[in-house]
Amino acid sequence: MAEPFKSLAWDDFRLIKAVADAKGLPAAAAQIGVNHSTVFRRLKQIEDALGNPLFERHRTGYALTPAGEELVALANRLDEEITTVGRKLAGREPAPSGELRVTTPDSLLIEMLMPMLAAFRERYPEVRLDIVLSNQPLNLSKRDADVAIRATDSPPENLVGRRVARINWALYGRGSDFPNPGEVDSEALKTHNWISLGDGMGALQAVKYVQDHIAPEKVVFKVNSVLGLGEAIEAGLGIGHIPCLMGDARPALVRLAPPVSEFAADLWLLTHPDLRHSPRVRAFLDFLAAEIARHRRFIEGTGGLGEAAPAQ
Repeated sequence: MAEPFKSLAWDDFRLIKAVADAKGLPAAAAQIGVNHSTVFRRLKQIEDALGNPLFERHRTGYALTPAGEELVALANRLDEEITTVGRKLAGREPAPSGELRVTTPDSLLIEMLMPMLAAFRERYPEVRLDIVLSNQPLNLSKRDADVAIRATDSPPENLVGRRVARINWALYGRGSDFPNPGEVDSEALKTHNWISLGDGMGALQAVKYVQDHIAPEKVVFKVNSVLGLGEAIEAGLGIGHIPCLMGDARPALVRLAPPVSEFAADLWLLTHPDLRHSPRVRAFLDFLAAEIARHRRFIEGTGGLGEAAPAQ
């Protein structure tokens, strides 16, 4: 098997790995960007050259043989090595340029980051931004993203970065419904209609508060997006807890209670250790940290109860 094995190219390993991951040819073909017949033909050529079947064909899909398992294990190691080298080479760029993929939740993009990103592009026109809107932890080790902007008190241990602010949450409602927000009785607020994030986000303290303190029939609207939460409150569907940077930016809303420290989360700028010295990553982290520092009072919601939205 040694001589035929030497003839395998990286694309062959990718193909074998794709079939193993997808357990079938059509999905594997879509994954690597070729047609079904090409995958079928090339897989047969590889097996013929090696003199060993790599998959057993079942009605439920393709299952690896022992020989196939060995090749997939090797493909995984090669993939990791290639990715590692790519990360290290990306860290040796001579100047900030090229594509920078940034992942962030939609609420942070719309409520805070967009003007900062526009200013960054003016400063570094050779850097192209690819923004991935997601609350999920993308794999920065696999270059799913180069930088992650996250509100969390537990950033992943395999990433490096800096804590740039603390995002506070407070209770908000429409100003037209609460002309004297500083005089609202906290117990009376529990009789109003409430808006909350969905139960699938029950790990958040703001969601737990609603579950523990508000009657279920008073929770009239749930949404699995912080941005949607702010929109719903502004539309008059009810009152609810949202980040101060969102509530204070909307003139139609007023704070009905002070920020709740238990709801707060740190704002982190994160990247993979191999990328932190990349000119484009370093320039982005430094620029964004400086911009966020300029707006920290607004982000952290240090305005008073019932204040109108601060000038930006």
